[in-house]
Amino acid sequence: MALMNENIKKIAIVRLSALGDIVNSAIVLQFIKAQYPQSEIDWITEEVLAPLLKNHPLINDVHTVNLKKLKREMSFKLFKETIKKLRSLGPYDIVIDMQGLIKSAIVARLVSKNTHGFDKNSTRESLAALFYKTGSNVSYETSVVKRNCFVVGDALEFEISDEMILNKTPIFPINENFELRSDKKNVAIVIGASWESKIYPKEFIVEICEELQEQCYIIWGGEAERANAQWICDNSEFASLAPKLELPELVSFISAMNLLIGNDTGPTHMAWAQNVPSITLLGPTTTRMIYETPKNVGIKSPSKVNILKIDKNDFSIKILDPKEVVKTAKELLNDGV
Repeated sequence: MALMNENIKKIAIVRLSALGDIVNSAIVLQFIKAQYPQSEIDWITEEVLAPLLKNHPLINDVHTVNLKKLKREMSFKLFKETIKKLRSLGPYDIVIDMQGLIKSAIVARLVSKNTHGFDKNSTRESLAALFYKTGSNVSYETSVVKRNCFVVGDALEFEISDEMILNKTPIFPINENFELRSDKKNVAIVIGASWESKIYPKEFIVEICEELQEQCYIIWGGEAERANAQWICDNSEFASLAPKLELPELVSFISAMNLLIGNDTGPTHMAWAQNVPSITLLGPTTTRMIYETPKNVGIKSPSKVNILKIDKNDFSIKILDPKEVVKTAKELLNDGV
């Protein structure tokens, strides 16, 4: 590692959304603290996602914005209040925008002039780079986890290596215990996603549960997903409905699993974050979205993906063979014996 920059004592991270992106970003906390043990790290995020980060032992304070509400209501009063709030934060030695969008860059710039982010060639919204004092050059095709680690390491003048990422400690604290089966392996299955085209068919989920013959917990969010989860449970004797879980509870529940299978979405990424074996099912997105390890793997459909212009009408996830998923799942479960 590089020598510590003694001028860096108070750091702000801007990562507003979404859930999976915040999960994949929070890995940097342990590396920053190892390099700068006396530093204070604040995090700026969307209000709805703050519960995941609040009470994190490595975060000094979580500041929230509600840009979705601001966009929805177009309220001038809320706009002024948001700007005033952001300008009142700090002072910070450096503000790092890990999102690389115009909206996150503006938030970072309102907080401080001393901002760092991705340069104009390293993000989909190149104009964001205009709001940074300094920028990092890293290919957009690079794994999102490695991009996150690079932009932070570059900003703070130290290197985050692949070895450090592979040997990470669990990213989030575990605050709750759950009573689980001891006579079978406990497998969580995440059935939801932000787009319809990222969702694996529920009929295939039933087939996976029936073939595995382990205790499969179907994780859901919202009533539509709950109905699908219940359908899966009604059609497989090995599937059970997971309890309703808030974000901190969800982390603890997933941390207790022997394996997680899921779509490319936040709860699936939590398994990797917590060092739990996982299988991510990918159709319109690529393995760039995950950090593959011997026990965290992606199964990708054969469709070609333009990561600069994702096709939300690519439903190729539906052709992923459940037998391949089961085979990979059994290998991962047996490795954990």
